[in-house]
Amino acid sequence: MSLQPHFYRTEQEFLAELSLIDDNLKASGLNCRELDNLMCQVKIFGFNLVELDIRQESSRHSDALQEVVEYLQILPKPYSDLSESERSLWLATELQTRRPLIPAELPFSTTTKETIETFRMIRRLQEEFGVNICRTYIISMCHDASDLLEVLLLAKEAGLYDPSTEKGTLEVVPLFETVNDLKRAPEVMSSLLELPFYPNYLTSSRTETPSVRESDGADEPEPTILQEVMLGYSDSNKDSGFLSSNWEIYKAQQSLTQMAKSHGVSLRIFHGRGGSVGRGGGPAYEAILAQPGNSINGRIKITEQGEVVASKYSLPELALYNLETITTAVIQASLLHSTMDRIEPWHEIMEQLSTRSREQYRALVYEQEDFVEFFHQVTPIQEISQLQISSRSARRPNQPQQKKSIDSLRAIPWVFSWTQSRFLLPAWYGVGTALQDFLGDNDGDRLSLLRYFYYKWPFFKMVISKVEMTLSKVDLQIAHHYVDRLGTPQDIERFERLFEQISQEYCLTRDLVLTITGHKRLLDGDPGLQRSVQLRNGSIVPLNFLQVLLLKRLRQTHNAVTFGPTTTKAELLRGALLTINGIAAGMRNTG
Repeated sequence: MSLQPHFYRTEQEFLAELSLIDDNLKASGLNCRELDNLMCQVKIFGFNLVELDIRQESSRHSDALQEVVEYLQILPKPYSDLSESERSLWLATELQTRRPLIPAELPFSTTTKETIETFRMIRRLQEEFGVNICRTYIISMCHDASDLLEVLLLAKEAGLYDPSTEKGTLEVVPLFETVNDLKRAPEVMSSLLELPFYPNYLTSSRTETPSVRESDGADEPEPTILQEVMLGYSDSNKDSGFLSSNWEIYKAQQSLTQMAKSHGVSLRIFHGRGGSVGRGGGPAYEAILAQPGNSINGRIKITEQGEVVASKYSLPELALYNLETITTAVIQASLLHSTMDRIEPWHEIMEQLSTRSREQYRALVYEQEDFVEFFHQVTPIQEISQLQISSRSARRPNQPQQKKSIDSLRAIPWVFSWTQSRFLLPAWYGVGTALQDFLGDNDGDRLSLLRYFYYKWPFFKMVISKVEMTLSKVDLQIAHHYVDRLGTPQDIERFERLFEQISQEYCLTRDLVLTITGHKRLLDGDPGLQRSVQLRNGSIVPLNFLQVLLLKRLRQTHNAVTFGPTTTKAELLRGALLTINGIAAGMRNTG
């Protein structure tokens, strides 16, 4: 007689048997530390240790549905020509029918097939390993409610959403990245939550155990429906500059928190931070405390970039320290709600600073006709775009693909290039002008107010501290060497004017940051980091000179096959790659 193999379908089944063993041991007056540890691991990690998140750009879903609809000819006009209201109405209607939309044979393009098969693979993963293996689908470059409904429709076609019960096993997470999208995020999420089926869907995709929290002096139950929203630091910074980006994200969190509360939904903010300050990086403890009150409430999700994983988690002691630091900050921010969120005049000042900073930043990056050429010549962006050093291409698809377009360039190579050439421009440019315009001519009262902000408002202190750290890594002498050696003779005069403009903004920003902080030198408030930057700089400077030499030789002989009797173009490119890696390691938070 063959015995049926026994296996556990869920961690709850496994935990139930472990608990039975534990109860029997305790009833006998015994205990087992290994069993206690195993039960603890099952409760925390389940069977999967970590969940797999799927991420895809919104245009991929709309393109796929456009192709499906065109093949089936079920709409009076192309899907891409529908307005947002027409799209949302059709998607919501289609979500409520059990009729299949996508043919089983998939007579579509390779890209559309890949998009559809991704959802089918998620279904197979959940069936084999349980729902917790993969249940989060992130939509990057999310603009409208239809972007989420498109993903839900594709999920329904794969069996991840049942229209008859309005239940699903896939959590759809919008990622709002640009400044305009951050401003519209509450409106987009509110329109979704007003759809009759969406709250029911949220209840099934992810819920929380009801808890009691203190709010406005009264106890009230925490909503059990959980909506996760991801906020992007990288593209908003590339779009508007450091100060404006951080302020827009701060305001978006406030608005989203209020919106979620009005709909009776719990909100978890997913912070899409990069390793560099220009992409939201920097000390996590201060960053968490700087978030607006009530936006955390005991839950937060943060990305950790590959370049900082080793420095934070390679050793057990380091990993424990960083996890304890983040946990402490989350608890502290949840218990000690900041009162600064209620001081409207302070917010008006920040709005003024943000607006002026954005104007100054965009005047250089998007309005100076020579800036694009300047960027492509005095930074290693051309070489970085050829290297397989990230998970995605240097430029976004479905956007104008001009060779030297800033708009289509992804934020990672944008920040990475400025860091390599020691400008670090995205992390500070425009801040000095904004502060100077606010202070006016020797206004002591306003300077005292900014100093008060620095000591009393965690958000403002975080902004100034990150700018100070970034400025300490800027080296204008090395940056000018890139301009001088990599700029072509016919462009050098124009490039010198741009460099002078950047240099003046740097000096202004540095002087005002020192004035606000009361420091004599940058990072005087953190001698350990100050010394670390100085020591690492000694190793980085020679690599910068070597990189400029290699880049110049590469570009001067772009069409040649060999360089001298033994040096090939591939060897020069490999040498440039080695300098890029070395500078990135020395600068640490680079991309």
